[in-house]
Parts: sequence; structure tokens; C-alpha cells
Amino acid sequence: MKPLFEHVVLGALKASNRIIMAPLTRARATREHVPTQIMAQYYAQRASAGLIISEATGISRQGVGWPYAPGIWSEEQVNAWKPVTRAVHDNGGLIIAQLWHMGRMAHSAVTGQQPISSSATVMPGDAHTYDGKKPFEVAHPLTQGEIPGLIADYVQAAKNAMAADFDGVQIHAANGQLMDQFLRDNSNMRTDEYGGSVENRVRLLEQVTRAVANAVGADRTAVRLSPNGESYGVDDSDPAPLFMAVAKMLNDIGIAFLELREPPPNGTFGATDVPRLSPLIRKHFKGPIILNSDYDMTRAQADLHSGLADAISFGRPFLANPDLVERLQKGAPLNEDNMETYYSQGAEGYTNYPTLAESQAPLT
Repeated sequence: MKPLFEHVVLGALKASNRIIMAPLTRARATREHVPTQIMAQYYAQRASAGLIISEATGISRQGVGWPYAPGIWSEEQVNAWKPVTRAVHDNGGLIIAQLWHMGRMAHSAVTGQQPISSSATVMPGDAHTYDGKKPFEVAHPLTQGEIPGLIADYVQAAKNAMAADFDGVQIHAANGQLMDQFLRDNSNMRTDEYGGSVENRVRLLEQVTRAVANAVGADRTAVRLSPNGESYGVDDSDPAPLFMAVAKMLNDIGIAFLELREPPPNGTFGATDVPRLSPLIRKHFKGPIILNSDYDMTRAQADLHSGLADAISFGRPFLANPDLVERLQKGAPLNEDNMETYYSQGAEGYTNYPTLAESQAPLT
């Protein structure tokens, strides 16, 4: 029995409950990708989560192509993150930094550089930029000589996260981002040791994960994957053997936990008919597994009780409900999220969602 409200050990971290805050891009940093004071208030409001996984945070200027998203490659950014982590810790919470490189999903209008990827492909659709939407660009295929520099960027970002007093890091290898572009065969068309076979396509994620784990500790290193179905134009023709190999590799490294985003067929923010791969991954990854996407209390408790999951991460419910843990515990109604304010730069739809106590307070 693993009810949502019991503690869980995630590597070096002991979470007070199994309700994890999933990474949520909110675009409240500066144009130079420096965290702002309002972000400290936002994360502190949600510190009752067993663990907060931060919004995706750029490991380099090349890697963060989302307007007003934060980064963690500079001393200024590290210093600006410290009030955020302090606010979470002062409110009894834990927070790890999600390390992000967008690859071909970045745009030169934001980064000032041509995007990179595993191969010379183009992300479908349009990119968000400071000047509105623009068509995505052809990516520069990363050369073997450039790969050590990319790995070094991940390592430095991980060290910076620890210097900013995060409790650990998560490597973002899901949702069509750079690591996902190397993993899956419709975006990776390489013929060198990083392409072709499953073993080769897994190679970069293994090198990045080992390097980060060596730098900050495997017990403070996590990975996020989205194994079932297409994600932002990235897909695989045979995902089961690919992600089985990834699971075995991450198990060998001994990472703190693995988070899986698995949209269901009727998903509200992404859907797929590809069966979820968590039952297969569970057989090969023996550490804690956190599952994500469209969970309610019933589904969450069922997957915990079955042993498929050790914790559940909630995204949009945390966006609109700073006190989500209390609301779930009491069976209270949830605030609805306002999509129009997901990526705006103010407090509206960010820090002004009412708690249960505020919702029930009498009008004066």
C-alpha cells in the first residue's frame, strides 16, 4: 500500500508525500533568462508538494529558446535562483532543477544562434519568440567534436544548480527536447556512433547522465522521459526496445528516480493511442518511478497500490492550486487553470490562485 500522503525516498531526498509538482514552463524570468522575485513566491506557495521539479531551465543560451524562461548557466542566474530555493526550503519543501536543452525547438530569434539537433531536421509548426511566432529553422546536426562541449554544459548547469541550493537536478529527456531528438528514430538520422541502433541512440543520454551523476551524485540526479507516442514532432517506430534499453542504462547508473510522462488516449493536454510503457520500464528500472499526465486521485492511488508507481507528478492542478496537497487530502474542489496566463509575465494566473482557506473565507 502506497497512499499519496505517505513519505517516499527519492535517492538522497525524503519527500513528505507522493504528490510531486511536475515541471511547468511559466515564462516569468527576464528577457535575459534571469529568475525574478515573483518566482520565489510562486514556488513557496507550492512547497507542500513532496517534491517540486522546477520549470525547464536552460543549461546554456543555445539551449533555451522559450521567451522569458529561466536559465542556470551564469553567476547572475545562480544568485537569482537562491531566493527561490530558500523560499521553498523555508516553507518545508524540496526543489530540484530541471536541466533543459531544446535542440531544434529553439529559435535564433531568441537564442541568437542556429538551433542544434541530432540531425538536420526542422521542428514542425512555429516557434514562440519575443516578436511573435516564427517558423522553426533547420537544425545544425551536432558534430562528434561538439558533443563534449554539450556534455560540459549539462555538468556545469548541474553544479550551478547545487550552488543555487537546489536539492538535485532532473535531466529533461522528454517532450521532443534535444535528448529526445537523439533517442528517437524519426528525428535521429545519424550514421555515426550516436545514430542507427538503439544502443547508439541511447549513447548521448547515457554520457550526459553519467557526467551529471558524477558531478552532483547519482542520488541527486533524475531523468524525465515521454516514451509513448509522438511529442512535438518526435516519435519512434519501435519504442519498446528503445525505452527498455534506456531504463536498463539508467538503472545501472543508479539515478534517484525516473519520471515518465505518459498521455492517455483521451488526454487533455496531449493524447496518444500508443500504450504506456511504464509496465515494461518498471521491470528494468528498480529505482523509484514517478508517473505523470492526467492523473486524478483514483488513478493515482491505483498505480501506487499496484506498485507501478512510487509517486505521481501533477502539472496543471498545481498551476492553479498552490495547496493541491491539502485539497486532495480533503477531497475539496480544485481551481480551474487559466490557459491565457500560462506564459504571461505578471502575477495574474501565477501567484493569485486562491488557497482553499481563501476560497472559503467570508466576504468582508
